[in-house]
Amino acid sequence: MSLDATGEATLLPEETAALVERHERIRSEHDDETAAAKALVPELGAHVRDDHATVGIWTPGLVEHGVDPDAVFLEVLTPPADLDPAATDPREVSFERSLVETRRAGEVTWAAVEGMVTGTRERLGSLYQLVYDPGQGAEAVDDGGAAGRDADPADRPGELGAGGLATIQDPLADSVPFGAFAPAELYDRESLDRERADRAYFEALSTEDERVATSEDDGLPRVEPATSMVEVHPGTATERGSLGGLADFVAGIGEKRRAGEELTAFEETFAGYDAVQLMPVEPLTQRADAPGYWRGLSRDGDAATATVARPEKINWGYDVVVRAFSAPNPSILESGRPDELVDFIAACHTLPDPVKVVFDVALGHADDGGLRLLPDRFFHGPGMYGQHLDYLEPWVRAHVLDFQRRKLDWGADGIRVDGAQDFRNWNPETEEMEHDDALLAEMDAVTQEVAGTEYRPWLIYEDGRPWPRHDWELASTYRTLIEQHPHSFQWSPITFAHNKPAMLTFWASKWWRVREVADMGRNWITGVANHDTVRRGTQVDVPESWEGDPINRYLGDSAPEILDRAYDNPATSALLHCLLPGVPMDFLNANARGPWGFVRDTDAEWNVKVVADEHNLLDWQVRPEHYDDERFFTRLKAMGFGTREQLDEFAKALAATVEPTDYDRETMAALLSALDLPIDPTAADLDRFADAWMRDVAEFANLGHWRDTQDLERTRFARRVREFRQARPWLRESMRLPDAPDVEAAVTANAAGETATAAPGADAAGTDAEATDRFDYRHPTDGSVVYYGLRESPGGDERVLFVGNMEGAATTVTPAALLDDAELDPAAFDAALVAPGITARREAPPTVDEPFELANGEAVVFVAGAEPYTVNS
Repeated sequence: MSLDATGEATLLPEETAALVERHERIRSEHDDETAAAKALVPELGAHVRDDHATVGIWTPGLVEHGVDPDAVFLEVLTPPADLDPAATDPREVSFERSLVETRRAGEVTWAAVEGMVTGTRERLGSLYQLVYDPGQGAEAVDDGGAAGRDADPADRPGELGAGGLATIQDPLADSVPFGAFAPAELYDRESLDRERADRAYFEALSTEDERVATSEDDGLPRVEPATSMVEVHPGTATERGSLGGLADFVAGIGEKRRAGEELTAFEETFAGYDAVQLMPVEPLTQRADAPGYWRGLSRDGDAATATVARPEKINWGYDVVVRAFSAPNPSILESGRPDELVDFIAACHTLPDPVKVVFDVALGHADDGGLRLLPDRFFHGPGMYGQHLDYLEPWVRAHVLDFQRRKLDWGADGIRVDGAQDFRNWNPETEEMEHDDALLAEMDAVTQEVAGTEYRPWLIYEDGRPWPRHDWELASTYRTLIEQHPHSFQWSPITFAHNKPAMLTFWASKWWRVREVADMGRNWITGVANHDTVRRGTQVDVPESWEGDPINRYLGDSAPEILDRAYDNPATSALLHCLLPGVPMDFLNANARGPWGFVRDTDAEWNVKVVADEHNLLDWQVRPEHYDDERFFTRLKAMGFGTREQLDEFAKALAATVEPTDYDRETMAALLSALDLPIDPTAADLDRFADAWMRDVAEFANLGHWRDTQDLERTRFARRVREFRQARPWLRESMRLPDAPDVEAAVTANAAGETATAAPGADAAGTDAEATDRFDYRHPTDGSVVYYGLRESPGGDERVLFVGNMEGAATTVTPAALLDDAELDPAAFDAALVAPGITARREAPPTVDEPFELANGEAVVFVAGAEPYTVNS
């Protein structure tokens, strides 16, 4: 195969020479390699200029392996104008092919090109990648799947693709319509930014507004923390499983609210928040043993053909390959166009009460598939979740920071840094992996620019250090990064991965952590329902009697009912939204009482083990009528598992074989074949079973199936609880308790390099103040864990009283008696929020000075203020 092609795209020599000169000038201005890389990386990737495009790609392997710069070309593949990037059916497509000369400066390959088609909302743009012939005096190199991407994603670096050409992909691609293992698309982000429907929202950030605060260091506006937030998985949130479907769902809520129309019960599950956290929307890995969505590239001069399809990956979002991190995941773009991400953000920003959007950014690891896509220097070595990135490599560090900047420049208000405890480097002196807090600080310093406004996003870290050390649950403070960055937030101890409120004594045994939230929770994300906690809840064995694990059977009569009420519970919701500080976060699947599991079809090696770990999902989430429904579990039924009992037996047997066989699938299959099962399994059958399980569970968890199963009374109460919080943003501040340490003063002192002594009853500034608040649980418990608390607004014009039966048998409470040291005037308090079960039993709302019954999970919120309150209004 020759390198000659005569397509329309051509090199612009003068403009390319200017790119090289600029590179050399920037490099000469920085003696430090890290500083130089940080200055140069924002210039890389593909950029649409006035009348041409520029492309710059970091290619250290070409230098290390002595590949002649003149032998490296930019291959431009321009699709037909009518090619639909939304289609998921593989089809062969013909492309116009051009080979464009490149120039090299340092370790970067540059080209300024005219004739490339720019991708827009309406059409697919030119695809591009670097190519060279490794037979011309140089071997194929590892610069991002440097060879083999043309043949199949399963090929390893160092092998040749179809036609004998090696390829290098752009790590900083803005659009990868055929997946992370395919060439990038030239996409016009600047035009999209100019045309976005929420420009006024960003323009308002530069003016005085309650949504922003001016950062102290540079005067840029900083997005204020939310008051409450909901976590959403785009792939299961709507019937369409896409960002476009989610955008239309949110826009529909906005239209109803502007028209004064009532929301449906399902729409209620999303209402009452002022922020939404999207689970990761980055391009994902692909199974190395499966056909790719871009394959079979065949070249013939100025023409080329390839088999293409929009990816249909079933994944919860965290199995990222890092390549094309700044691009949206095409699996959740039903149009195949990145515009859907901006449309969703704009729909949130243009609601009558704007909703912030937080991106969940997973840059603490890379799936092993990244080894086939990025230069070797990106990787430090194997880690718990695939590959550690080498954050000390200057160009990798610069790429990581620019991945973040480019990602959030789609229009996000905030960033949640996934697994901040995983950003670590090897210290040869201590022979340990040490936390890279300097990089986390640099991530904090990244600013965004959207619609002409530069701003600082709301910053949230998930950091459970010393996780995964064996004593992490006891040792983690969840405050390390708050103390370093007092404006930042962290996931709280009641939000981190392993909480299981379906277990009896959860609220009793976790009291010490809940009390920490009350004491110091102003900068914590709180809440017990998220993508990890619900999954962990379904991993618990369901015992047949009280003799087994202590499941909280007061929550319901069946495991599915118990799980639903554990993660969407009136008492829990009222506690978090109406009493405790911080920012409460819920999970949309839990709000809608829809199923949720660990869904990922991207791993050829470990999917069987993942399914084995998830086998209890059947007990927790699949009622018999669900399995009998012809809509659900179609693949598993086709394999022979016609009844839920058959599937349950096999899933439990599969789980039992993992540990004894050390996860040897051949041995596991041999053991399972001795059972009377619908299939006589082989190792390949186990892989097919795991794939079918993942896909069936993902379809089962799609909330479109559960839209019409909602209880309007329940969803409306939960929404009113959230609106109660929205009306009282002061509740975000830490409680002023009689014996509370002055944690906020300690944080301020620590940030300044000083020390501070805890002072009971101190306010946020560290001065003595009256301890106006109360929070405790009833002693003795006597079979029920009753939490109660009192908050007073900063001006003293309103008091909020909460009492809830968090777990256990029904019990009788008298709030005034529980809070007998708080000088309550019973006549001043009105019941504002009363759990639906209580209103069903009573003709009149409870009062603070009379005894009334609280069943498991029930709560009442009373308010004393200037105006009387109507129950649940």
